[in-house]
Amino acid sequence: MNLSDIPGDPGRQQNTKRRGRGEGSGLGKSAGKGNKGQKARAGNRKMNIGGEGGQMPMYRRVPKRGFQNPFRKEYAVVNLSQLNALEDGSEVDAAVLYEMGLVRPKGTLVKILGEGELTRKLTIKADAFSGSARQKIEAAGGSAQVI
Repeated sequence: MNLSDIPGDPGRQQNTKRRGRGEGSGLGKSAGKGNKGQKARAGNRKMNIGGEGGQMPMYRRVPKRGFQNPFRKEYAVVNLSQLNALEDGSEVDAAVLYEMGLVRPKGTLVKILGEGELTRKLTIKADAFSGSARQKIEAAGGSAQVI
């Protein structure tokens, strides 16, 4: 007995589609490529992503305005009124704010703004503070530290 004598599972292996081998195969004539055009030709199947076949591409047609500063810093904003949920005398940093769900995603720069009133004495460590936030934190007996 040889390996070639063992019958295989029926339907396990499908025959490959033989494109362009006559009308009887179901994939004759244009071989499933439609009629004419760049996609129907031999070779050159990879086309330019932004290319529109001679028409001016969309990314060149749309007007571009202003200056896009590559060094701009994006801050996640937290208001003082949101920090009243913390216990008195606790230390607040970006990790604590992330756990509270006030800052997303993890590792973003944090700026504290002075919206609302702060009733707790907190030590807050953040990347930036507004002037009014710093005054209100110190008035409540806490401290504002820039990281």
